[in-house]
Amino acid sequence: MAYGVHRSPLLPPHPDLTVARDCEQCLGWGTVVTRDGDHELCRTCQPAAGDDEGTDPVGP
Repeated sequence: MAYGVHRSPLLPPHPDLTVARDCEQCLGWGTVVTRDGDHELCRTCQPAAGDDEGTDPVGP
């Protein structure tokens, strides 16, 4: 039986593909799929992948 894509209120992460091009961990995609089926930025090739989550890019 085929299953459809899970609907999520969160937008998928936007990786820097020029940095991810030669990465062996994510195979050039810039993201990896977790065991829960979520997409996360690759911690190997994406700089500061977990540092800016939940922060306001505009600042104070």
